[in-house]
Amino acid sequence: MSRQRKSKRSKKSAPPSTLRRIWRLVRWPILILTLLFAAWVLYLNFEVQRKFDGRKWAMPARVYAQPLELYQGKQLTRTDLVNELKALEYRPVNRLSAPGQWRTDGSVIDIATRPYVAGGKDEPERYLRIRFQSDRIVSFEILKGDSASLITLEPVLIGGIYPQRQEDRELIQLSDVPPLLGEALIAVEDRNFVNHHGVSLKSIARAAWVNLQTGRVVQGGSTLTQQLVKNFFLDDSRKLSRKITEAMMSVLLEWHYSKGEILETYMNEVYLGQSGPRQIHGFGLASKHYFGRPLSSLDESQLALLVGLVKGASFYNPWRHPQRAKERRDLVLDILYEQGLIDESLLKRSQRQQLGVVPVSQRRLHDYPAFIDLVKRQLREDYDDEALSSDGLKIYTTLSLPAQRQAERALSERLDELESRYGVKKDTLQGAAIITSVGSGEVEAVVGDRNPKFAGFNRALDATRPIGSLAKPAVYLTALKKGQPYNLASTISDGPVSVAGPNGDVWQPKNFERESHGDVMLIDALTRSYNQATARLGMMVGLDKVAETFAQLGVKKQITQVPSMLLGTMELSPAEVAEMYHTLANDGVVMPLRAIRSVEDAQGNRLNRYPLQLGDPVESAAVQLVQFAMQSVMEEGTGRTAYLRLPRTLALAGKTGTTNDQKDSWFAGFSGRDLAVVWIGRDDNGDTPLTGGTGALQVWTDIFSRLPTESLDIFASPDIEYLWVDGENGRLSGENCRGSRLIPFTREQRPEEYAACDWVENPVLHWMKKWF
Repeated sequence: MSRQRKSKRSKKSAPPSTLRRIWRLVRWPILILTLLFAAWVLYLNFEVQRKFDGRKWAMPARVYAQPLELYQGKQLTRTDLVNELKALEYRPVNRLSAPGQWRTDGSVIDIATRPYVAGGKDEPERYLRIRFQSDRIVSFEILKGDSASLITLEPVLIGGIYPQRQEDRELIQLSDVPPLLGEALIAVEDRNFVNHHGVSLKSIARAAWVNLQTGRVVQGGSTLTQQLVKNFFLDDSRKLSRKITEAMMSVLLEWHYSKGEILETYMNEVYLGQSGPRQIHGFGLASKHYFGRPLSSLDESQLALLVGLVKGASFYNPWRHPQRAKERRDLVLDILYEQGLIDESLLKRSQRQQLGVVPVSQRRLHDYPAFIDLVKRQLREDYDDEALSSDGLKIYTTLSLPAQRQAERALSERLDELESRYGVKKDTLQGAAIITSVGSGEVEAVVGDRNPKFAGFNRALDATRPIGSLAKPAVYLTALKKGQPYNLASTISDGPVSVAGPNGDVWQPKNFERESHGDVMLIDALTRSYNQATARLGMMVGLDKVAETFAQLGVKKQITQVPSMLLGTMELSPAEVAEMYHTLANDGVVMPLRAIRSVEDAQGNRLNRYPLQLGDPVESAAVQLVQFAMQSVMEEGTGRTAYLRLPRTLALAGKTGTTNDQKDSWFAGFSGRDLAVVWIGRDDNGDTPLTGGTGALQVWTDIFSRLPTESLDIFASPDIEYLWVDGENGRLSGENCRGSRLIPFTREQRPEEYAACDWVENPVLHWMKKWF
């Protein structure tokens, strides 16, 4: 009896013993897996909050041109103002009704300006009426808004400095987004967005059923939150593990953040197209990319197109596949109608509209690559690459869009014309140009290639070539300094020169036309660019003194002191030449060229200002004498052909430069407001048929014929007096002596001897005697 009970008890206890054995086997793996899962969830939770709470995106630095100032009397063409308004994405209308619009009526342009705060400027909205006459604003009237005698338009965005992944976006806030955009996005991409918690099992099941029926993947089950997680945190892998991670992170994201925060982040993150290497992310930038307008100004049809691009920006690219893009847009509009977001009349009207995207020719990327290159180089003196490409800095520069357009057009069109005229193989010639503002040293334009949009080798900054006769003003400046026995009327021989070198070589420079001219005055030797006279003068004043003058003018390179340096064998870039010639144009005041005015952080706080930096001045009286001689270059010397197309009333100064075998054609010249340097040559350093006068001077003249500028007014130093001298020997003469010339001198270096006077009666006096 007791044995039977014992046996039954043993049988009843067997199952618990089996479960215990199983539990003993699995409890540690389960515990480990649970801990690993918890750790994984905690890690994902940390990653979600870390990135979502921190700086979400690497924001490129934005680079802006100098803002256009408008006032009565300003030299500005009507065309330049219209181009500025187009660059600012103002819309032409028949009647002004909102900021960002303009209308034209003959010589009158009405503008509804946008309010803005940028670069230290705070401008309210105004309605303006501007009247033009002869490329000048003759009437300036404020129709609505605060009165002011000068109005500044907002600066034009000209480019950016992008992060390594080349992502670009323009951040928007949900409060500033047209309500229809958010509603359309939810209606098309995730109708259950408001109710789910990151993952929608219903959507997944529906997509699986549709895909099973069609036999291929035609529908996805991802929510907007999952799409954001995939783009924001993960890669494009299709592995199951990645999908599980995506689902978990979506749940965590919904746990911590509101639907509004998630939707706003999605609108700024979603990929919506490509512009060259630059990726267009977010609806804010996509609106500018496709329509050239702010998101707030888009209509229902345009918003529908942007929402349609979410499904596949490349597949529905409106420029490459317009019909495909229209069908997708119309489908989005149908959905909006079905969801009651638009009525039937608006549906039909919107579907009849064209896509409305900007023409391909107006899509802008790397519009000013050579100038942006200069900005980057100057910024790197204060900022590292990480800050430049991710901190969202705002860079306000000195670029003048009208000057830049003139320089680009002049170089491109003139190189085509020169190749055709001289029978040069097409696209063989290359060139560069740089324009600066005289007095401030601000760089207004940089062109580094005959194709100005090409973002490659920047010849304006990096093409170092022999400068030829552009070196000569430094030689004459050295000779005209205090303590030297020369003045502009001093005579020097232009006979043959022969200089023996240390290794037995003999340097024998020749004039371009292979002729000698006997004794000539210094002013004529520079005006006509005589090599022999210049070489002789430079040897007499001393190579070391000339090298010192180059350094004083702003040339930073070490110059080898050999006789050939007097005729420009040293190699400089157009930018380095511009810095040297700016000192000559600026009355001897040395000023490094600058392309940046100020820098702000992403919140608009000013970080750096870039003030004028002055170096030790060069002797101003001697510089003014050289300016006078360089005016003679333009009036009767190697630069005189410029006045075939420029008005004689415009006083200019300049110098041509031609190197051996005509490999390089240079011209540097300035007015009272602007300095421009132009180089033409070949990348393979081959010969060209061009001199400085027949090549670079022509481009320079093209620029100045279209550039609003003003005459050079040489400031007369108290040490300078103008005297009449004999045109042959440089001795003192009189106004009515035959062949006399009026030339400036310093009191220390003025001539002392008088020439015999061959009297010529003043025609006015002769007329007065005859009649009175």
